This record gives sequence, C-alpha cells and structure tokens, in this order.
Amino acid sequence: MDHAHLMQEAIKAHKNAYIPYSGFGVGAALLDRQGHVHHGCNVENAAYSPTNCAERTALFRAIADGHRPGTFQAIAVVGDTDEPIAPCGVCRQVLLELCGPDMPVILGNLKGNIRHTTVRELLPYAFAPSHLEEPQT
Repeated sequence: MDHAHLMQEAIKAHKNAYIPYSGFGVGAALLDRQGHVHHGCNVENAAYSPTNCAERTALFRAIADGHRPGTFQAIAVVGDTDEPIAPCGVCRQVLLELCGPDMPVILGNLKGNIRHTTVRELLPYAFAPSHLEEPQT
C-alpha cells in the first residue's frame, strides 16, 4: 500500500473522532506486514486525562487484535491543521516501543499537505526498552 492510500485511510479514521470538548479531530491509519490497516481516532473524555490519541488508538487496537510489536510497516496521521500534524510526545514514545525507530511516519492535514519522517526523527535520544536492561559487567 502506498503512503497516499494510507493517508486516505487516516482521513477516514478522522471522521470517527469523538471530540465533544475540543472539536479537534485526529485520524491515524497503521499498516501491518500483512497489509491490513488498523484505524484510530482520538477519543476525548470530560476528565481529559483519560483521552486517547488517534495514534495510540490504532496501535493498541492492532495489539489487541493479535498483531505483535515490530510488525508494523508505516503509520499515517492527519488533522485539520495548517501544517501536517505531528504526534504528541506520549504517542512518539509508544511508536518507538511498538514500531521501532526506522518505521515511516506520514504526517498530513486535510488540505493535502504531507511530510514524511520516521519514528527516530520524531523522538531523537529516545528512552528505549534497552535502557531497562541490566548493564553487562
């Protein structure tokens, strides 16, 4: 699946955003190695902190559906913004954990502007699972 098609899938997911408080919808489309697309949208909550971003919704949905970390090929994220939208810091950390540093991330907006990057570029000097390993002596 090309990145333009994946962005169209993110736009579809954007339409499902539950955003009664901010009115700011975000959609994500995560591509796995089998070619399946896992959709995500932001889901708000009146208490705010339980709100979940589109990127994490797509990732958690894929994991819940039985796909393993490291089996994802790319993610597209879209929002109604002037410039292509970028994931928040929490989503960047989750992307690193579940996708790996070199996975492509396609950032877009509803105007059709696109920016290509990777998880590593979004989160340089990241805290990774390897930091939890005991040092070798």
